[in-house]
This record gives sequence, C-alpha cells and structure tokens, in this order.
Amino acid sequence: MSDELFSVAGKRVFVSGGTSGIGRMIVEGLAERGARVCTCSRKQAAVDDLLADLKERRGFDVVAKTADLSTVPGIEQAIGHVEAAFGGELDVLVNNAGATWGASIDEYPESGWDKVFDLNVKSLFFTTQRCLPLLRKTAKPPHQLSRIINIGSISGIQHPSDNAWAYHPAKAAVHHLTRTMAKQLVKEGIAVNAIAPGLFPSKMTAFLMPDGDTSAVSQGIPMGRPGQASDMVGTVVYLASPASGFASGAIIRIDGGSAL
Repeated sequence: MSDELFSVAGKRVFVSGGTSGIGRMIVEGLAERGARVCTCSRKQAAVDDLLADLKERRGFDVVAKTADLSTVPGIEQAIGHVEAAFGGELDVLVNNAGATWGASIDEYPESGWDKVFDLNVKSLFFTTQRCLPLLRKTAKPPHQLSRIINIGSISGIQHPSDNAWAYHPAKAAVHHLTRTMAKQLVKEGIAVNAIAPGLFPSKMTAFLMPDGDTSAVSQGIPMGRPGQASDMVGTVVYLASPASGFASGAIIRIDGGSAL
C-alpha cells in the first residue's frame, strides 16, 4: 500500500529548467523512481550532458531538448516537445526554471529586473497555460488528479537583506499565483502546490559555497546544513503522487528552519 501511495512510476512529467541545480535533482529523482520525464534547457551542452548521464548511462526514460522559456515562442517550442514525448497528455508539470540578479538598489538595471520576472513569473504562467490542455486530459476528478508543482523560495516568504531586488518579489508572486491557480483549477482535477526551498547547492548559490565548502552558510541554518537532493526529491514525490491527494494551494517550506 505504501509503495502505491508514494508511487510516481509511469507518470508523465515535464520539468522546466531541469538540467542543473534543483531542476536536475527533480529530474533525476523522478526518473529514478520510474517516471517518464521531459525537460529543457537553453544550452545544448547541458541537454547533452543530462542525456549522456541519465538516459544513455543509467537507462532512465528521459527526454531533453533545447528551448528558451523566457519567451512565449520558446515556451510553445518546449510544450511541442512535451506533446511529442507523451502523446499530448501530461500528469505532472514542475515549474522550476528561474533566474536571479544581484546589484545595489541604486544600480539595479532594468534588464536584470526583466530577466528575473520573465523567467520566474511570466514563464511560469504561460508554461502552465500551454500545459493545461495536456493536464486536463489525464485528470479524472475528484480522485485522479493531475498536478502542478511550482518552485518558489523562502525568499518569497521572509524578508531578505541582500541585493537580489527582483528575485524576492518574483518568488512571492510565484506563491500567490500558486494559490490563485489552485483555487480555480482544483475543480477540474488539477492540484496546484508549491515548494519554497531554502539554501540548496546550485550554480545560483555557488558563490556562497566556494569549492563546495558549506560550513559558513550552515551556521545560519537551524538544522546546521544546506538542502540536499533527497530533501527536494522527497517533497516532489509527495506532491506528484497519490500521497498528496488532499493538498491544494500549499506552500511547503524545505529550508532547515531558516524562515523561522
């Protein structure tokens, strides 16, 4: 019974921005548990690296293509790949693609603001919009749900003091969109929830952990360490599986207590 409760085997999943960082953790974790996963990246080298590792070396059911999700044409290109991979149906959408930008308030550029909001907020909305017909095909409410999992951040919950001026309100917008989408889509059998990660190792946070040294950042985390792949995968599996059958509009913090 427990295996079925948390099973994602055979589920068709699209993970945006899944070739590095948290996205790669999610792609690998779901594929390892038998999900069929499609993902994308702007960079062909990142796509090739992912496929060489997960598909060719480990034999997972993974499709990866290039697409720029910061533009609507790029989103449409990506969803075309998803439709081709899964025959026009989708069980789970993970909106993970994101970006950040740091500069003082006096020097923060419009280009940085636009980049962050285009990828973190606009892309999430239009990727969801374009995936809805695919998700609706697999939903059979009230018991068989399609699922949308948005990757937010504790930066959208607490009040950070760094210079990522666009990132924090963008992630707060992700949380608000999650609740708004959840309220409207749950009646169609589509459950929408979000994960708000704390500090996880990634390209985005590498400057905080030079040479992989986590000792300095761990001092500011009540649990004494940054997040690891199993922390993220466990939460995603819960939200993608029957175990989360009564969850809708939740924002789940996985931050080691950092937002307390």
